[in-house]
Amino acid sequence: MIQLQGVLPILPTIFTESGAVDEAGMRRVLDYIVAAGAQGVVFPGLASEYDMLSVEERLHLTARIGEWLDGRVPFVVGGSTGDTKEAIAYAEAGAKAGASAAMILTPKTFAGDLAAMAGFFRAAHEGSGIAIMLQNAPAPMGIGMPLEQVAELAHQVPGIKYVKEEAPPSGQRITRLTELAGDSLEAVFGGAGARYVIDELARGARGTMPACEITELHVRMLADYAAGEEDKARDLFERTLPLLNMQAIFRWRLTKAVLQRRGLIESTYVRAPGPELDRYDRAELDALLGRLADLLPMEAPQGALA
Repeated sequence: MIQLQGVLPILPTIFTESGAVDEAGMRRVLDYIVAAGAQGVVFPGLASEYDMLSVEERLHLTARIGEWLDGRVPFVVGGSTGDTKEAIAYAEAGAKAGASAAMILTPKTFAGDLAAMAGFFRAAHEGSGIAIMLQNAPAPMGIGMPLEQVAELAHQVPGIKYVKEEAPPSGQRITRLTELAGDSLEAVFGGAGARYVIDELARGARGTMPACEITELHVRMLADYAAGEEDKARDLFERTLPLLNMQAIFRWRLTKAVLQRRGLIESTYVRAPGPELDRYDRAELDALLGRLADLLPMEAPQGALA
């Protein structure tokens, strides 16, 4: 079994200005993520606007990503949904595309019913044959399930091998979940855009699963930390934090604005609702990227847009 670890960015769904899926743009971003040294890739997650995609779009793009990756790095398919049959279909499609795990958000449909929640995750695992990564995100995205229940699910459902813990305070919760779950889990990952990544790593997180726009910096940060160069890792963390704080507000729009500035995508179109960047925000983004220019040059990578 593949052991997931390190930086596993979430691949965003790229759209054209008309709102259609831009497969060429998605492939460019995927190739950038791999070239930047990521240890895996996830699609679709919250940062992919998964709930704005149709079932057909999700299944089609899952197959395409499997083709594009061609085994270069591990693939974690997103299976989040409130419908058990759909969760099985998404996880099964991921398995066919070469995914080693399915990341599934705890569904609001089964909030407060641990037995039903266990049945949901058990069905997703048994229907696909791949490991399950339970994503525990706070409201409004998720339900912020109590850790005792997350650990109980890990004990009850052998297919749950990983947890992405994002409810605050994520560091303390990663420590506590590791204690409660024991050998039932292979690993716990951090999320929340890597805004707490150093604390999470210190508490035993196996890696982080952020948005993708600064993948090479997150890869370098975790490599420095693993090599015992904590000061270097913290320097990178502190330098990237202003941008990540802005990303916490504008989410998909900030990610796509950076990817466009890096020459990887044509359109920053977003289907999901949320605040738009105005001219002051765009000027602030340019200033923040300017301060990272020695680490994150804006010239288009080879093979990107002309």
